[in-house]
Amino acid sequence: MPTIVVSSPMPGRAVGSLSSQGHQVISGDNPAGMGHDALVACLREHPETEAVISLLTDKIDAELLQAGPKLRIVANCAVGIDNLDLAELRARKIVATNTPGVLTDATADLAFALLLDACRRVSEGDRLVRSGGWTGWAPTQLLGMKVSGATLGIIGFGRIGRAVARRASGFGMSVIYYDAHRAPTEAEETLGVKYAPLDEVIRECDVLTLHCPLTPETRGLLSRDRLASMRKGAVVVNTARGPCLDEQALAELLTSGHLAAAGLDVYQREPQIHPALLGLQNVVLAPHIGSADRPTRERMAEMCVEAVTAVLAGRTPNHVVT
Repeated sequence: MPTIVVSSPMPGRAVGSLSSQGHQVISGDNPAGMGHDALVACLREHPETEAVISLLTDKIDAELLQAGPKLRIVANCAVGIDNLDLAELRARKIVATNTPGVLTDATADLAFALLLDACRRVSEGDRLVRSGGWTGWAPTQLLGMKVSGATLGIIGFGRIGRAVARRASGFGMSVIYYDAHRAPTEAEETLGVKYAPLDEVIRECDVLTLHCPLTPETRGLLSRDRLASMRKGAVVVNTARGPCLDEQALAELLTSGHLAAAGLDVYQREPQIHPALLGLQNVVLAPHIGSADRPTRERMAEMCVEAVTAVLAGRTPNHVVT
């Protein structure tokens, strides 16, 4: 029976079902994944491997694919695919899949949690209480932004961006958005949002949230100049991709007080965090947990297993990206 390499332990029973079908399953024990070098070594040790279930943190490049001469599928347990060398996969006729759609609500929930936390300074208050520094109620303590009635700017208006807009409507926020492909008028009217050019969205919002994929066009999208053009006292939220945002510039603008706060779930060089961000109290730092509710992560694992099972059975899987 085929050998399947799984980069990390997965929630739920999906991966276990592969063993019950008679497949040899080799699973990494690091929750953060094997990583590129360990995956290469594993494939060299097991050249009979026909499938890999990878994480977004696993770089799937020519060296890795060369180490697996019998590979037929790489099932990426993520919606993002910027870790995959798609050209190399296509050249080798190896199928690659991802897990879109299933993590929409989970990521939108976290984006809004970061928004509320950053605007209302919840984590700052938590640290104050735990440190023993809270001496009682004070009328000027930890004053934050009023979320209700604020203007939310959304960059990237796909599934997640639209889910965030729905949540914002419950808080009475005005929503403006930018996407390279404008939404149909009917969708804008249903969600109560307005389209605006990118730089206008950045300038006119009180809170800016990123929901775009990482592409050559979006890398560095929130540059120093664009961040500096935001309203004084604005808040930035990023649950998209770290390289979309200039972290050094963000830290400087947070330090100067031009920006009030930020909520981040993704970083330029994960798991490394920019030292300047670590030293700031007005930044909420989450460990890339956008999709981390149990049903979502279990469904992501199931989708990967379904894709692997389909390819090994000679069928075309869902969500092919190659």
